Amino acid sequence: RQMTKFSAFLKDEAGAVTVDWVVLTAAVVGLGLLIFSWVRPAVSDLAEAINTELGNAQTTMSTAGAGGAGGGTP
Repeated sequence: RQMTKFSAFLKDEAGAVTVDWVVLTAAVVGLGLLIFSWVRPAVSDLAEAINTELGNAQTTMSTAGAGGAGGGTP
């Protein structure tokens, strides 16, 4: 009688779907982290380039605004 319950437990596949989803989710998260590690340096470089360009544009705007329009020093 006890062995029959144990055999039924081993043959039951009700929890197998949950295990499949856990493995699938872990694979998706792992791939996401792998892709992130490849993309991160490029995104960081792009962000730094944008920061530099914005700093240059701000400096140019400040310099252009200091002399005024048509009212420069003689």
